[in-house]
Amino acid sequence: MAERTSTGLLTMMLEPTPAVAMTLPAEVREKLAELELELSEGDITQKGYEKKRGKLLAPYIPQIQGVDPSLQIDNRIQASSQSVLPGSKHNKTRPANTRDERFRSDLHTEAVQAALAKYKERKMPMPSKRRSVLVQSSVEACTPPDTSSASEDEGSLRRQGRLPTSTPYQSHSHPAVEHWFNRVIQSSSTSSSASSTSSHPGGRSVTNSTTHAALNANTAATALADLMAHTQLDTPLITDNHSAPPDVTGLSERSSLHMERPQVASVRGISRGYNHHTSVMETADGCEWRGQGSLGLIDGVPVNSRVSSKIQQLLNTLKRPKRPPLREFFVDDFEELLDVQQPDPNQPKPEGQQMSPLEGEPLGVVTNWPPSLPAALQRWGTTQPKSPCLTALDNAGKPIYTLTYGKLWTRSQKLAYTLLNKLSTRNEPLLLPGDRVALVFPNNDPVMFMVAFYSCLLAELVPVPIEVPLTRKDAGSQQIGFLLGSCGVTLALTTDACQKGLPKAQTGEVATFKGWPRLLWFVTDGKHVVKPPKDWHPPVQEASNDIAYIEYKTSKEGSTMGITVSHSAMLAHCHALTQACGYSEGETITNVLDFKREAGLWHGVLTCVMNRMHVISIPYSLMKVNPLSWIQKVHTYKARVAVVKSRDMHWSLLAQRDQRDISLSSLRMLIVADGANPWSISSCDAFLNVFQARGLRPEVICPCASSSEAMTVAIRRPPEMGVPPPGKAVLSMGGLSHSVIRVDTDEKLSVLTVQDVGQVMPGALVCVVRVEGTPYLCQTDEVGEICVSSGSTGVAYYGLPGMTKNVFETIPVTSSGLPLSDRPFTRTSLLGFVGPDSLVFIAGKIDGLMVVSGRRHNADDVVATALAVEPMKFVYRGRIAVFSVTVLHDERIVVVAEQRPDASEEDSFQWMSRVLQAIDSIHQVGVYCLALVPANTLPKAPLGGIHISETKQRFLEGALHPCNVLMCPHTCVTNLPKPRQKQPEVGPASMIVGNLVAGKRIAQACGRDVAQLEDNDQARKFLYIQDVLLWRAQATPDHPLFLVLNAKGTVASTASCLQLHKRAERVAAALMGRLNTGDHVALVYPPGIDLIATFYGCLYAGCVPVTVRPPHPQNLATTLPTVKMIVEVSKSVCILTTQAIMKLLKSKEAAAAVDIKSWPMVLDTDDLPRKKTPQMYKPPTPEMLAYLDFSVSTTGILAGVKMSHTATSALCRSIKLQCELYPSRQIAICLDPYCGLGFALWCLCSVYSGHQSILVPPLELESNASLWLAAVSQYKVRVTFCSYSVMEMCTKGLGSQTEALRLRNVNLSCVRTCMVVAEERPRITLTQSFSKIFKDLGLSSRAVSTTFGCRVNVAICLQPNRLGKLAEQGTAGPDPTTVYVDMRALRHDRVRLVERGSPHSLPLMESGKILPGVKVIIANTETKGPLGDSHLGEIWVSSPHNATGYYTVYGEEALHADHFNTKLSFGDTQTVWARTGYLGFLRRTELTDASGERHDALYVVGSLDETLELRGMRYHPIDIETSVIRSHKSIAECAVFTWTNLLVVVVELEGSEQEALDLVALVTNVVLEEHYLIVGVVVVVDPGVIPINSRGEKQRMHLRDGFLADQLDPIYVAYNM
Repeated sequence: MAERTSTGLLTMMLEPTPAVAMTLPAEVREKLAELELELSEGDITQKGYEKKRGKLLAPYIPQIQGVDPSLQIDNRIQASSQSVLPGSKHNKTRPANTRDERFRSDLHTEAVQAALAKYKERKMPMPSKRRSVLVQSSVEACTPPDTSSASEDEGSLRRQGRLPTSTPYQSHSHPAVEHWFNRVIQSSSTSSSASSTSSHPGGRSVTNSTTHAALNANTAATALADLMAHTQLDTPLITDNHSAPPDVTGLSERSSLHMERPQVASVRGISRGYNHHTSVMETADGCEWRGQGSLGLIDGVPVNSRVSSKIQQLLNTLKRPKRPPLREFFVDDFEELLDVQQPDPNQPKPEGQQMSPLEGEPLGVVTNWPPSLPAALQRWGTTQPKSPCLTALDNAGKPIYTLTYGKLWTRSQKLAYTLLNKLSTRNEPLLLPGDRVALVFPNNDPVMFMVAFYSCLLAELVPVPIEVPLTRKDAGSQQIGFLLGSCGVTLALTTDACQKGLPKAQTGEVATFKGWPRLLWFVTDGKHVVKPPKDWHPPVQEASNDIAYIEYKTSKEGSTMGITVSHSAMLAHCHALTQACGYSEGETITNVLDFKREAGLWHGVLTCVMNRMHVISIPYSLMKVNPLSWIQKVHTYKARVAVVKSRDMHWSLLAQRDQRDISLSSLRMLIVADGANPWSISSCDAFLNVFQARGLRPEVICPCASSSEAMTVAIRRPPEMGVPPPGKAVLSMGGLSHSVIRVDTDEKLSVLTVQDVGQVMPGALVCVVRVEGTPYLCQTDEVGEICVSSGSTGVAYYGLPGMTKNVFETIPVTSSGLPLSDRPFTRTSLLGFVGPDSLVFIAGKIDGLMVVSGRRHNADDVVATALAVEPMKFVYRGRIAVFSVTVLHDERIVVVAEQRPDASEEDSFQWMSRVLQAIDSIHQVGVYCLALVPANTLPKAPLGGIHISETKQRFLEGALHPCNVLMCPHTCVTNLPKPRQKQPEVGPASMIVGNLVAGKRIAQACGRDVAQLEDNDQARKFLYIQDVLLWRAQATPDHPLFLVLNAKGTVASTASCLQLHKRAERVAAALMGRLNTGDHVALVYPPGIDLIATFYGCLYAGCVPVTVRPPHPQNLATTLPTVKMIVEVSKSVCILTTQAIMKLLKSKEAAAAVDIKSWPMVLDTDDLPRKKTPQMYKPPTPEMLAYLDFSVSTTGILAGVKMSHTATSALCRSIKLQCELYPSRQIAICLDPYCGLGFALWCLCSVYSGHQSILVPPLELESNASLWLAAVSQYKVRVTFCSYSVMEMCTKGLGSQTEALRLRNVNLSCVRTCMVVAEERPRITLTQSFSKIFKDLGLSSRAVSTTFGCRVNVAICLQPNRLGKLAEQGTAGPDPTTVYVDMRALRHDRVRLVERGSPHSLPLMESGKILPGVKVIIANTETKGPLGDSHLGEIWVSSPHNATGYYTVYGEEALHADHFNTKLSFGDTQTVWARTGYLGFLRRTELTDASGERHDALYVVGSLDETLELRGMRYHPIDIETSVIRSHKSIAECAVFTWTNLLVVVVELEGSEQEALDLVALVTNVVLEEHYLIVGVVVVVDPGVIPINSRGEKQRMHLRDGFLADQLDPIYVAYNM
């Protein structure tokens, strides 16, 4: 074979001149421009762009044999010196001193280092973490070096040599095939296989091209187009991405509504303006220019904080220049379809012929072969009783016991007799032949296991060997329990020592493990085992098809199956192994493997007895103490055969220096049981390299492939059998990811070297079939699942007929669809192919297969890449788990590793980012999540190794407790739906026919007409509310109006009509001398009668009252500035308050929060003199201002609205009519009295309607949660009002106490209506759980309903349910209805009604019945035209009690005029409406109103100010928050907001801080799955950090400010890449 070396010469690529660019045809230039646009719009990734551009330009570029310019020159030269390949003949001997280094994964490491060199140092934002979380939960602080690997191969995992020639592998006969196998000729060394992987960074744009020409055309095209586009868009992080990364540079295009509705005065006093951007533009020659705006304020927030710089870093990793969008008009299809990955047309496809099945040599006929295994035991036990069978060692490596064949025979007989005859229940024998029995033996007691196993065979019982359960929470232990239960196991055999060590219950019996059946435990080395009578002989029969034993196997998902093996299969397998391995009588074999299953059982327990061999069993515990023990035993016992795993070879390398005098020359076979693992090759080579000097011959290394289902599939024969020499293949990983075998031709990093696992077993027929779908035979150059048909495979999965049929009875079919043969085949779950000389190659396992966007990746390969990232000092090398989880209809790769206790935060983070880049480079696949957990916390498999399925389970349940997490959803989630582009809405030009818009009824509705409702309302004749009070004080002076309760539930104060009037008069008298009419007065009172009296006092004196919530004495810093701001913005000239609050306002503590010298005049009204007012003020017109209503919206905006006297009276009348309030009624109110409907119900309605109000201040519920409900019950209240926060306090605080309340005679059956006062979408889950909990106290399920009001109109809907007689009298509205809408349609501003329970459905409850005199219409937010029924738009309202406008200090009324008087752009253009700022829709229901009209239901979806515009769609924060709260039990509360187009999710953690990082992945998953959004930042905080206002609404903007100013003291902040 000619040796090809790559010279260091570089052919420079000829750069096309601009002239070439100009000669392109017009349509090509047009298409290029379109591509540019797509890229700038984010509709296509950099990669896709380059690929399409390359295709367009390919025909116009001179074909130049060049190199990819993206390979840097220095790298290439440095690499070329390493890429000299030793040919198979020229074996260069390595210098002795380098030998030692060989087992490091240097080759693979070189590839990884080269890959990482491509990435310039790009700083990623590091997650920030509270210090306390850093304290590692030290489980066992130090960890021995022998931690075993997830890939079961601790080995120097590396990709091996490279082969020069480039012929794809076509068929066996093809001569060129020989070239791509590196023949290892049995000579002094195999170092030829160690040829180094060259370190060329591969081209970015081409993953896998077969020919150079294609590659060059593409790169030339890339260069040409790069010249044409003056900027080179470089997105290194978003390599394999097929959808737009989030637009993180521009402001989110907020709807123009934001321009029309500027905020009034922001509580934070900061104008929320535009961002200043840093634009990054890379020019064609790669220099970077930064045009920088002032970075003083980003979105109105100072960005000197740590958080913002982190986000800035994150943005820089995601940045891409934007171009102004072209207006595209198309109607987006309703279903947002997830992007389906289109298969790449250039991906490699198999080209070989269909494979022909491969037959092993026939099973030889042996004359005196025993008819069954028990017969063999009987023969040796009686004819050769002294012959040694098994030697057991202790943890010091000393032999403690040698079991002879005689002893094995007699002890098995004794135990068999005892099991069959001495165990009984109620005189019935406990066990009958064919019953299953569990064998629970520790790994260091092979002798007792062997005796128990053979005694079961002799007694015709079926042994089920399992692991010893050490704790009740062992990984996978529950699944083992299910297996035992399904096998009907009732008895477990164990040793005395083991039984003593099992966890015990109180009674002293062995505890029942979770999921396990009840077992009887029988000790096999105890006094109960009796000698059988002389005449008793075990029935030794010929091998039948009955079950001999059951071997357990854990599937990829973590479920445990039992594989049944028949007597005849067991015998046939022993026969086949004996023939394949050339076993002879009396040979010595050392076994390091688990003797309970797979190769350890087949060689070390079964086949050895067949051939009277002597087994030296090395326990795992000894290997942990002394990794060399097995080699020493080979030397001591002159063993001919050793059965090991590659990790045993690796461990022995680590420890071999101090051993001089050992020789391995006696070995004729070193069976590598996991030789099928692609990474075992490096262990084999490294081991040979070191131990060749100690007598190890290269040809004795015999890798084998096996699986629990098919038993041994193939094994490399020992050299004396005259078999062809072993082979190696260097395969392209890109090809393998498409299941195609390609020799890697060009110098690429991503190759995989595999070694053969020898020939097929004797008597077996093997074929390779496609993994998914119908089992078609593969082509010769295609990787598939290996299937075996022979008499020596497992028979079935016990008790699982369906799965058995799929796996054990597969019928492979040819391409023409005909069955291959009538024999059923068994699927081995091994992925591989058949190479030349009929050698079998394995390239992976089904269990480790991860299919990401249609490409296959092997978990073991990814582990190897992670292990090759230097330096390894931050994580344990054997403790890396790789698995995939399904998120958003595709598999996502998760890597979990154990972090060393001494690794610093920075180091680990650095290592993690390098791992991400390495995997991205070498496998061309993004990692979704990389997590580091503290040392010794990953669940272990019984004999070392990581329990993968359990790790995955914990990850998905949020129980992994990582100490470091890096999520990269931006890079690897490539199937998000396309961002939506806005479509033009129906314009004014559309025809309106009657009340129809586009064929639908216009969405408008109104309450009853006030004018027609004649009632005996005395108050109607008064224009002013203060006159009503005066009239009541004269007409019914002693009628009680108010009654205030304290926390104990006793009456704190009351007021009758006259008392209230008198107190108001005193206040008026005090004000009249000091203030002018029309002055504004701030009332700062706790909830109570003082507040009501001073309100009327102000009206008597002609002043304008402004009610203000008093500051909280314990929290002055945040509450006092709000008080100050309202006082200032409302231009109050005087503050009325109590003495206590007055002291507080002027205290030292207050001075720290605000400037106390600038307070206006403060009067305390506690001891006012009894004075009559000289003359009560009469306003000249009812249009004059009555009071100001100030409230902080959830978006953090302080808005004060003006209420005229007319509006005030109209509001009271409307509520009176809707709720039928009259003097003899009592209502209970548990609301804050400072703004909105709460204020109206406290201060206005009782005076107007004359009913008595029982006032329960919500603050008192904090010390007595049952206060409100007890009061309702005590006063037998029919109508009550509360807020969501009150309802929440009751459900959380009293949920478990309903029984206690019943004993205190709390009875809620009197309640007809309990109305929740809110300015938001009704919270269905809360109201439903409230109804459910208090149903036990007699609360009617129909009683709870909601109300809706907002700033422009505080009461639009109220739903007084009428139960019983009143309902028949016709005053009732129908019950509130609930509809289910499609959440995806809602994002597109559309309403689509769906059935309850359908996917993506969102329940919406009607917000109550529209009040009398109120008209509502739904208008388009952009065009201001009317919308049809069931269309989503802004709710506009027209009513006599609308507020008259905003009151602002800046005189910006003109800007907001349209909020209060706006008109439709077409249709009814005369009516004046007020815009509520809420999105909703009207829907005509089937129900009828009292008047016989069909009822129109109003559904509120959410506030426009709060909506998030992401990916062109409109999201309501509450929907995302609901999903997040559901994702983990420890999330108490959640709030979301956006920052520079990143979605930020803040979650409150209720639980230990250990759980904080578990939430990151779960939150990211659920938001992706349910909302198709990528979370940018996850912030985990303590409970109570998310600010909530008095109405129970989240203050998301305050939270956002706190986050950006770094004031949240978060437990953890994760920046998703």
